[in-house]
Amino acid sequence: MKKTLYVMLVLGFVTLNSIAQEINWVTFEEALELQRKTPKKIMMDVYTSWCPPCKALDKNTFHNEDVSNYVNEHYYAVKFDGEGNDVISYNGGEFTNPNYDPAKANRRNSPHQLAGYLQISAYPTIVFFDETGNVIAPIKGYQTPPQIELYLKLFKENHYKTIDSQEKFSAYAKAFKPEFKS
Repeated sequence: MKKTLYVMLVLGFVTLNSIAQEINWVTFEEALELQRKTPKKIMMDVYTSWCPPCKALDKNTFHNEDVSNYVNEHYYAVKFDGEGNDVISYNGGEFTNPNYDPAKANRRNSPHQLAGYLQISAYPTIVFFDETGNVIAPIKGYQTPPQIELYLKLFKENHYKTIDSQEKFSAYAKAFKPEFKS
């Protein structure tokens, strides 16, 4: 009986702990609407269903407690399938994937028009937007929690506005002391 109770308590703790580490994902349109009421930057995870680094980013980085807590507090988080079939309104335009093939839903598909507009050339790419929905920068590739922390804080604290060269970014990155646990 004690062993069963112990297992139930451990499973309950693990479940609660997992819930606490979830990022509050919204659609792009929802994030833009939320910005109108309460301005915050947007962090968009551009992924595909077939991409192993995208899955690793989701599992290892976005489920990290430090990352999820920081993102939930300071950003609107958006998941966007770069080869998906959603219709998205942005900057006065409507973006679709006119060549989407449902038979290829879990394989390479044609790129979504918004991915092209945002100049996404690799998956995963994390695109950061300012408080008015304008693109700040796309960050290509898998990021560990300490690596993404640099960008989350760089953009949240507006340090990017004073970095106008690779040398200044390198100096910023070298001086940056990550606090997020891996």
